[in-house]
Amino acid sequence: MEFLNKNKKVSSGAASTQKYVDVEEVRDGVIVLKSSGLRAVLLASSVNFDLKSSEEQDAIIAQYQNFLNSLDFPVQIIVHSRRFRIEPYLEKLQEEEKKQENELLRFQISEYRNFVKNLTEVSNIMSKFFYIVVPFAPSETQSGGLFGKIGAIMNPKQHMSGRGELFETYKSQLFQRAQQVSAALSGTGVRTTMLNTEEIIELLYNTYNPSLFTTTVVRNVDEMEIHNR
Repeated sequence: MEFLNKNKKVSSGAASTQKYVDVEEVRDGVIVLKSSGLRAVLLASSVNFDLKSSEEQDAIIAQYQNFLNSLDFPVQIIVHSRRFRIEPYLEKLQEEEKKQENELLRFQISEYRNFVKNLTEVSNIMSKFFYIVVPFAPSETQSGGLFGKIGAIMNPKQHMSGRGELFETYKSQLFQRAQQVSAALSGTGVRTTMLNTEEIIELLYNTYNPSLFTTTVVRNVDEMEIHNR
């Protein structure tokens, strides 16, 4: 996305459309909006609620209620559907087929690979990714005194870009919120991880260009690890 890198020369066509995009830039794993608001994006794992026992379901619901009650700021939950990328799996099966010395096993792998390939051709299999957007606005900070708060509200962009240390302060408070969300959701069995700059740019690009990148995966959810910032 050209508007995410100020070192790139933006074409006139791109500039004419970028005015409708709220994102000013992405840096240090933070989305900076044109209004100078900050956003962090958490990728969340899923929980198969239907396979849980009634006691486990009640516990998950109670933990989720606690999560909602613990928030003193708004969050946005986004469900992003993408076409399931089956090609790498088929290639792996083909490699295993070539390695097999047993003719019967080689035949079974071949039949299974063809079955999966035909199934994905006739069915539109989708993968769902869950994201939590955590916000922070410069006007929410408690430091800077009355005039600092008024300045942040009246001219947020100048307030943000004028001093680099302010961005670091706001980013730290934003990450504290993200850590709070991650810790609260862990009680429900949901694992979360924060997207870095490259992953956020990829996610935004895929969102604004769904027809070009329907199979791109930002991060493998199965390999996620909870980490604190």
